[in-house]
Amino acid sequence: MSKKVLAIYYTQSGQLGEIVDHFIAPLMEAGVSVEKVSINLAKNYAFPWTTDSFFSVMPDCVLDVPAELAPFELKETAYDLIILGYQAWFLSPSIPFNSLLHHPGLMAVLKNTPVITITGARNMWLNAFVRVKKLIHATSAKLVGNVALVDTHTNLVSFVTIFHWMLHGKKDRYLNIFPPPGVSDADIKHSSIFGERVLPHLNSNEWDGLQDELVIEGAVKLNYNLMIIESVAGKIFALWANFIVKRKNRAVWLKAFKYYLLIAFLIGAPIILTIDAIFIKLFSPRRIKAKKQYYLNLNLN
Repeated sequence: MSKKVLAIYYTQSGQLGEIVDHFIAPLMEAGVSVEKVSINLAKNYAFPWTTDSFFSVMPDCVLDVPAELAPFELKETAYDLIILGYQAWFLSPSIPFNSLLHHPGLMAVLKNTPVITITGARNMWLNAFVRVKKLIHATSAKLVGNVALVDTHTNLVSFVTIFHWMLHGKKDRYLNIFPPPGVSDADIKHSSIFGERVLPHLNSNEWDGLQDELVIEGAVKLNYNLMIIESVAGKIFALWANFIVKRKNRAVWLKAFKYYLLIAFLIGAPIILTIDAIFIKLFSPRRIKAKKQYYLNLNLN
């Protein structure tokens, strides 16, 4: 009997859908029955965004507030593998993905099922992944693999290009100077190799060692500087979200957060990295190694 795989995800721009398509192509070529489901919210977000609409979702996103999903149906009551595609918004699992992980229909098939997570991010996905692991663990599913593809350009360049993409809806060269935003076409196409590595584990239902194979193929790459920035920024975002959600004039404080984010990116991040380089990086190799392993691990520890 053919193995049954569910690939379910949310996408606005279509990028994550392309990644999933390349990932599952080797499975389908091998005769695996793959059900692909793209979900939406009942009141979906417009794309491209406006700056106000984008920042308006920050508090609910950071605080894990789910929203109503548009109806969707799954063909099967059980699967041999579930592939979950998600985005990181404000260093958190996106609202559509968080809502999906609370949906009774998906929760029913996740229980005791192997799961592989896939994200296509600008460059900061670590905090979101930690929370995704907790969401998956709460469903009693078994996380067996993780793929995190990112924009490999510098932090400043990707910051500019991602906002161009978000606000204009075009994955093109901004001002004909900057590179195209998002995950490169080459890395998207390379996702097929991950599906090839998954296939023998799917056929044998033995998942030990899969993540090591995926990492060797480039499924996950850690950037130390971004890891340091995220570890600080995640805590600050939580403070902002908890503060804003209690305010009646939320729009004013969301605008303040927007300007804070710009200042933090241009001034705060370089200061954090300088302090780390002088006082921490050279003197705490074991702590740094443990921190990296924490983000690479598929378990909660």
